[in-house]
Parts: sequence; structure tokens; C-alpha cells
Amino acid sequence: MQEVLPEGAVIRKLWIGETEKYRDHLLRLDTQSRCSRFSGGVSDEFVRRHAESCAALDAVVHGCFIGGQLRGAAELRPLDLHLPRQAEAALSVEKPWQGQGVGAALLARTLLAARNRGFRLLHMACLAENHRMRQLARKFDAELSFDFGSVVGAVESSRPTPLSLMRELLTDGHDFATAMLDLQSRMLRA
Repeated sequence: MQEVLPEGAVIRKLWIGETEKYRDHLLRLDTQSRCSRFSGGVSDEFVRRHAESCAALDAVVHGCFIGGQLRGAAELRPLDLHLPRQAEAALSVEKPWQGQGVGAALLARTLLAARNRGFRLLHMACLAENHRMRQLARKFDAELSFDFGSVVGAVESSRPTPLSLMRELLTDGHDFATAMLDLQSRMLRA
């Protein structure tokens, strides 16, 4: 599924050492977007700890960079050992870039990563009033269930194939080159 993104937008995986970019993005979320991302109000300190935990866990984070700034992110985390082959996906997009295809592009990359890691079921939780997320989940054929003011979407994933693995490998290579060029350009400007 190809989305039309804002001009200059780049979707890529975040690499080791880019935790602060993810943290800063989450801290920039407006109150409503942060509440939607974490299914309730959370403090800045909670957000900082959450971003740091991504580096320690087997989380995969894809980001949407616009003008060199991380403006949207999708996080894929395995669920605990009692739920093998299941993971959780969470998305966040800063207000000015919502409704422009960023969430759909990030979710598509997350679904590919989940498939290639052998996750058969992907859970996405959101508040019942988060209409954008519910619409996005439906777009990707999520089965939605309502539970005490929240919505849980479950997406079944296909098995990895040589083609899906190659697609992610090529995309990761491109992502890494893009990240290195970005780093080099920032170092030259400084």
C-alpha cells in the first residue's frame, strides 16, 4: 500500500543512538495526541523512560522524518513470553502531520517488520474516541473490539517469505544510508 506523504517525508527505521529523536518526538506531541498514543495522560518523565526502554527491548521503531525532524513514529514490541508470536504496535504522529498518510505508511512498515519476525498477531490499542486510529486499523483489516472506553485492534500477519525478507533487507539498507547521509550533512553544517 503506497501512501502519498508530505513533501520531503522519509520513512525509515530508527537506529541505535537515535533514542533521543524518538524521545523528543514523543515529548512534542500535543496533549490529545500524547493521550491517544499512551491511552491516557502520562508525564514527561514517563515518556522519557518509555523511549529509553525501546533501546533495551526488542522494539523496532520506524519514523517519518520531515525536514530532518522525526514527526511520526511506529513502535513494534513483542508481548511477553506467555504470548509468543504476538506483538503490540503503537503509532504517534504530531498534529500538523496527521491525516497526511504518515500513520498509514508507518503502519505498513510495521506490518512488514512484524511479518518478518514471525509475529502472527499484532495488537493495537487505542481510545474509543481516536477515530483516526480506528479508521487506520480498518484500512489494514484489523478486527476491532470495544472494551471499557478503549478499542483493541488485532491484525493477523502472513508468514515471512523470501520476497518479504528481501523487501525489508533492501529497505533497511536504504534506511541506513539515508540516516548516515543525514548525520553527515548535520556534521558538515555544525
